[in-house]
Amino acid sequence: MTVAQEKQIRAPGEVAQRYARAFEDYLSDSKQDKVTVLEQVRALRKAIAQLPDLRTALADPRLDISQTEKLVKALGSALGLGEALQRFVGFIAHQRRLSGLDEILSAVLLLDARQRGEVRVEVTTARPMEDGQRESLRASLQQAGYANIAMTEHVDQTLLGGMVVRVGSVLFDTSIAGRLARLQNAMKGAA
Repeated sequence: MTVAQEKQIRAPGEVAQRYARAFEDYLSDSKQDKVTVLEQVRALRKAIAQLPDLRTALADPRLDISQTEKLVKALGSALGLGEALQRFVGFIAHQRRLSGLDEILSAVLLLDARQRGEVRVEVTTARPMEDGQRESLRASLQQAGYANIAMTEHVDQTLLGGMVVRVGSVLFDTSIAGRLARLQNAMKGAA
């Protein structure tokens, strides 16, 4: 299993889940448009994933409160984040947890998916999937009893071919890299 695959199968930690539950309660009490806020959460996660300078800034423990407030305001204006999400990110910054922001946002999305009865499926392939492959996989998962599916796709060229599919806590590894690793382990046992 590659390092990228190992990171994908980890669920958000307890701290991230507590923040996610608190944010969910805040959204429920404040009558915010949850769909809009969740779209903003996805946009912020995408920005964190695509911008290495942003990841570096979030992980910097030397930032003081005034610098983190500026960072949060800059993020809010650059990404068009609403007041609810800006306040939440600001709260996380005041708690000195900006380094875990991506994990917390992931926990927010996971909690929402659970509440809607949605099953998160993470698919990692060596190259981007084509529409036919995607629909075939979706049909197979629905046939296996997973009705409401939210599929997230990742590309990891180290897989060489095949795919790794994670449904909840269950991992299906049909990748060439996975097969080679299993073969290597079997050969070690035979020696």
